Amino acid sequence: MATATRLPAIPAGLAKDDLLEIYYYLRLTRALETRLVNLYRQGKVIGGLYSSFGQEGESVASAYALDEGDVLSPLIRNLGSMLVKGARPADVLRQYMAKATSPTAGREMNIHFNDLRLGYLGQISHLGDMVPVMAGIALTFRIRGEARVGLVYAGDGATSTGAFHEGMNFAAVQRVPLVVIVEHNGYAYSTPTRRQAAVERLADKARAYGVPGVTVDGNDVLAMYEVTSRAVERARAGEGVSLIEAVTYRRRGHAQHDDQRYQPRDEIARWEAHDPVDGYVARVTETGWVARSELDAAERRADAAIDQALEECEGDPLPAPDTALSGVYAAPPAADALWFRRLDG
Repeated sequence: MATATRLPAIPAGLAKDDLLEIYYYLRLTRALETRLVNLYRQGKVIGGLYSSFGQEGESVASAYALDEGDVLSPLIRNLGSMLVKGARPADVLRQYMAKATSPTAGREMNIHFNDLRLGYLGQISHLGDMVPVMAGIALTFRIRGEARVGLVYAGDGATSTGAFHEGMNFAAVQRVPLVVIVEHNGYAYSTPTRRQAAVERLADKARAYGVPGVTVDGNDVLAMYEVTSRAVERARAGEGVSLIEAVTYRRRGHAQHDDQRYQPRDEIARWEAHDPVDGYVARVTETGWVARSELDAAERRADAAIDQALEECEGDPLPAPDTALSGVYAAPPAADALWFRRLDG
């Protein structure tokens, strides 16, 4: 009598609906960034455009490991984490197009915006500065006795900055409930990692702070989820900060204007074969956890969401010039406001 083959179990903490939702966010992130590239080429994006193409998996997976009350701070390539936390694609589009209806009313570009109700805090800089900021936020959770966790992203180049060091050291000493994810995507703008640090693995830097450090394949969505979940559980249990090195790759330039001449073509091709979205599809279908038709439906839903978002906001106006100082400075007395009118001519 033949023995039935037992399928591998879905990773702990996840169910089939979660697998489909993770895929939805992977496709939503990629569809939104693809649409932004098209808008950039049409001259409709104001300022730079930064893409996470090829490394969306680690952002979506790590954010999915958080609970509703937890807070994360994304960098320029963590759009997927914001979408998981509830950011609306229409608001992201408005932000990049500097619309008056954007979360910052056209004063800031890309994903420099907050929604503390949903649980994400926009960056003030991508050079490690959000590590001490999030360490302070996580400290408030500990002081108040709240079972909440903070998560912050940093690039490989950021691990060489003073802000990163100070934030990690403070978080370690204070045993704050924080998870620090270092995105090791090979380049700090155009500088390869081998010219940034002498250590082979950036997770080894955790030893200097006396905290756990682990290296994970950032393009393996489920591995990234599992590693982050363990770090989140550790933080929530009062055991302090952890450092996760997510090894991934940036398959586009630092920004849309970057021609990537410093990235070898064969290197890009090797990482293209290790695409996080393709790898996820193969994993969940080959194990029998999800049918391909169900993934196709999730992809169509993501594409439709981006179509609807653009239709909702593309015609929104740009901010009026006389609103430029609103919310920037304290409102001056009427007589003192004349300087602005003089500057305006």
